[in-house]
Parts: sequence; C-alpha cells; structure tokens
Amino acid sequence: MSPTQRLLTLVLAWLLLAAVAVLAPVLLPVWKWLGVAALACVFGDAVWVRSFRPLEIRRRLPGRFACGEPGEVGLILRNEQRRPARIELFDGIPQGAVTAALPWSGEVPPQREIRVFYPVKLMERGEMVFGPVQVRRVSPCGFWSRQTTHLDAETVRVYPNYEPVIRLALLALQQRESPMGIVRRARAGSSRDFHQLRDYRDGDPLSQIDWKASSRRQMLISRDFQEQRDQSIVFLLDTGRRMRAFDGGIPQFDHVLNAILLVAHVALRQGDQVAVKSFGGSDRWLPPMKGSHAMPILLNHLYDYRTTPAPSDFAQAVEHLMARQRRRSLVIVLTNIRGEDGKELLPAMQVLNTRHLVLLASMREGAVQQAFSEPVGSLASALRYLAADRYVKERREILASLGSSGILTLDSTARDFPVALANCYSDIKAAGRL
Repeated sequence: MSPTQRLLTLVLAWLLLAAVAVLAPVLLPVWKWLGVAALACVFGDAVWVRSFRPLEIRRRLPGRFACGEPGEVGLILRNEQRRPARIELFDGIPQGAVTAALPWSGEVPPQREIRVFYPVKLMERGEMVFGPVQVRRVSPCGFWSRQTTHLDAETVRVYPNYEPVIRLALLALQQRESPMGIVRRARAGSSRDFHQLRDYRDGDPLSQIDWKASSRRQMLISRDFQEQRDQSIVFLLDTGRRMRAFDGGIPQFDHVLNAILLVAHVALRQGDQVAVKSFGGSDRWLPPMKGSHAMPILLNHLYDYRTTPAPSDFAQAVEHLMARQRRRSLVIVLTNIRGEDGKELLPAMQVLNTRHLVLLASMREGAVQQAFSEPVGSLASALRYLAADRYVKERREILASLGSSGILTLDSTARDFPVALANCYSDIKAAGRL
C-alpha cells in the first residue's frame, strides 16, 4: 500500500497551515483539530482499502501471435464488492512487446464484471511469457493505493508473419494472384504433365489438339496439362550472424521466414514437397512433406528459429544436406552474401549443383541502398558512399561467378524478397528446369 498524490497534497496543506498558525497563535487549536481529523480520515481510509477483497481476473490470449502483427488480449474483471473499484491495471506483457493501451485506468461497477481488450504486438518469434497482472486499487477517499498481483505466467507461441500467405490464399480463391506481384509466366510444354481431355476452346494451339480423340468424337478435343507435381523444394536456411541485421525495424531473418512461408504455400498447393535445413550455428532438419497438413507443421517448425553469432559454413551445410536429401530437388539457399564469401561459397554451390538445382537467394540491405541516395556533403558521408559502392560491387562479382557456373541467383531487398522468390520458383516450374 502506498500514498497517493492526494495524500501528499493534504500533508503539504497541513504543513502550510502550521506556518500560518505559528504567525497567528489563535489558529493553533484549529490546526491541531484539523490534523487529528485528517489523521483519522487517512487512517480509516487505509483500513477500509485493506478490507476490500481483490478483484477476480481472467485473461484470454489468442491461439497464436504473428511476429510484428497486433493480437488482441482480453481481460475479464469482476468486482464482488458493493462499492465500485477504481483501478489502474497493467498486464505483464513480454519484454519488447508494443502496446499503447496499457496501463488501463477505469472503474469496475459493484457486483459486476467488465471486459478489457487491448492490442499488443510481439516483436520476437518463439515462446513468449505473459507475466502476472498488476492491479493498483485506489481507496474510497483517494489517499491510498493498494497493489495486488493476479494470475500466473502464461506462455504463448509467436509465429512468423504469415499474413502474406493468407492474402495469397484469399486471392487464389478468386484467381487473382497478380495483385501481390506473383506473375504466372507462359508455360513450356516440357514442364507440364498430361491432366485430361476436354472440348476445344477458341485460342487453343494446334499442338494441344488430340487428333485421334477428335476423329472418334467428330469434334475437336484438346489435351489439358498441369504442372509437374511431387517435386521437392528444400530451403537451406542460414541462421548465422550475417542474418542478424535489421531492415524496416524487423530482422532480416524474419523477412526470410516470411518468404519461406509464401513459397511453401505456393509449392504445396501445386503438389510439391517442402523441406527445411538450417546451418550457421544450428543444424535442424524438417524432412520433405506435402499435403494440406504440411503448413501447420512448417509453422510449428519455424516459429522458434533463432539466429546465432556463429559463422556460416557453406561447405559443411552442403555436405549435411547431400547426405540427407538424395533425390534431385530445387535447393533454395537463403542467406546474405558478403565479399569474403567468394572463395568458400562458389565451390560449395558447385558441389551442390552436381545433384540438385540450386537457387541462391540473397537479401540486400536497405541501408546500403539508402547510402547511395543520401547527398555527399562531408568526409563521413563520402566514406560511407564509397564503402557501400565497394560492398555492392563485391556482391555483384560473386553473383556473376555463381551465374557463370550454372547456379541461379536472386538479389532483392527485404520488402520485395517474398514475392521475388515466389516468382523465381514459378519461373523454374514453368521452364521445366527441375
């Protein structure tokens, strides 16, 4: 129990009145009786607030949180007393969480319950803990506040931001994938398997007409094709220190996870298998899987991935992957290449390319692009510009070396990375390269 501002104001007023009583002794008895009355009131107020029963509080958490996206938390407050309860409440949100709705102040009516909802953003993935709820209740006269603790700690799971996947699913129901930037290119015949026969439609190419079926039916019949199915997509995910940079207030690693979810959703919907292998301080493996149940499994596998301060050993990652995945697959290496990676990265990717089709997807920092747009007006800005220029040239040289060795590459900013990677996957399927 602690004094409030009202009590401190009362004490200050009583002390000022004491100074007046010293100057006018005739007011001294009045000052004493006022002090006794105020003391009795303050003491009675303290006894009164301690006699109150604590509020009954229940907390309702969402089934899951998405990293960086607001989730609504509900608190149910019940007051069994016959007097209204004036309170200030703060929920034990996890460290690093963002909310503008706490602390909450209000009044709980007597013998009733109210519901308090507030949005909160959890900025880190993994398991996060909501601590106890702290409630500060003000006494009836407002001289004291009593703090009580309610509820036990609760653990929630924070998943990667799967909002782009949900958007794509909704757009796909309306056959409208292009608003997200995912473009369906013209498909080469070698990339498709026969699906069924159907009636000829205006615009069907002559090569698609089945002449034997047309002669039997005495009408034009076209062959319908579908993209090749049951192919394997493996995400080789770098969890080393190079992925710890922030871009747009979110770690680059989280942007990569969002891209994995989007591409995996597209691949699973087309009947392909999806697997995940991590390297760079961790060695986790999710074997190839497909079907409608695969996305929840993938989410539960990825939600607690963490970056480490360890270096990224590409040669070791390739060795472990080739031992686990022997079937020819599209291996998407997700990393952020540096100029010093050339000597190690190129041989490792060449070895991996002997058995698999390799796509190296590198995320480009937005800060580097910003360095080019800022005016050069000082020595520091000139050095920053030259450093950014050298950094970009070294990356281009590495990407050119990989491309000349037959390895596919993608270099994109965090903002465009998920859609760019999905388009690369679609182009590879359309060209029948896998």
